[in-house]
Amino acid sequence: MFSYCADPSQIEGLKWLSCYLTTGKHLNLYWSLLTVLALLAITAPTALAFGFFGASAARSRIAPLRWIGKTYIAVVRGVPDIAFFLFFVIALDQGIEFLRHKALCSDWDQPIRQGNDFLVCQAAKMPLGSSPQWVHEIYGFSLAVLTFAIVFGAFAANVLFGAMRAVPHAQLETAEAYGMSPRQIFRRVLVPQMWVYALPGLGNLWMVLIKATPLLFLLGVEDIVYWARELGGSKTTRFTDYPHPDWRMWYFLGLLVFYLIFTRISEIVIARLMQRLTVGQATTGGEAQRKMA
Repeated sequence: MFSYCADPSQIEGLKWLSCYLTTGKHLNLYWSLLTVLALLAITAPTALAFGFFGASAARSRIAPLRWIGKTYIAVVRGVPDIAFFLFFVIALDQGIEFLRHKALCSDWDQPIRQGNDFLVCQAAKMPLGSSPQWVHEIYGFSLAVLTFAIVFGAFAANVLFGAMRAVPHAQLETAEAYGMSPRQIFRRVLVPQMWVYALPGLGNLWMVLIKATPLLFLLGVEDIVYWARELGGSKTTRFTDYPHPDWRMWYFLGLLVFYLIFTRISEIVIARLMQRLTVGQATTGGEAQRKMA
């Protein structure tokens, strides 16, 4: 904090603004930006892993695996994201506490379900009430990552399943004619070839994931939308040294600019990645590159 911020009532203009933007709550806003970026950095590869295994299961020759893969894709894609987020987080949290309760509180003589209440012993709480705040935050963030990964993993599975089917069958037959096993064909031919067909859909899914990060607020994580609403609301001298009218429009305008810049950078990266993947491929992009060469 700047030294001239000691008495906000005695400063004005840019100095007042610099002091206002470096308060403790604004530092929480800046940290929440890192929370959003961390969510995207962890969720994207995790969702892609869910999608890859879901797509692989959906095209499996083993019927139970195929049913599991197709059911996962159909069920998660068919449920609204908000409804799934609210249901899954509560169900998972209560499921963890239920298992801990059964393992740690064998002497409990009361029903766990008491009307609308879900009651377990203190030792089964997840996390424990005595745990520091950072443990609660990491637990909530982990639940958010898992929920996002499951939801967007189903969409990624659908994209990858279609990309696997788009690989020319003649290439797979040629690999089989050379004596490759089904596992070798999958690993050496199908998977490397499918990415050029999957990237457009995965790119769109990445954009949707970016726009879905404000749903963190529904999962109990204090994200940038929460802090923009909290800081932008009108403040009086009774509650803060920096009173101001309703500035939520300006805070949300800043969020709009942030997301537009982020998505634009993503578009550039995806376009360059697509250009590299189409080199030598029998696609429209690959044919265009060969003609230019």
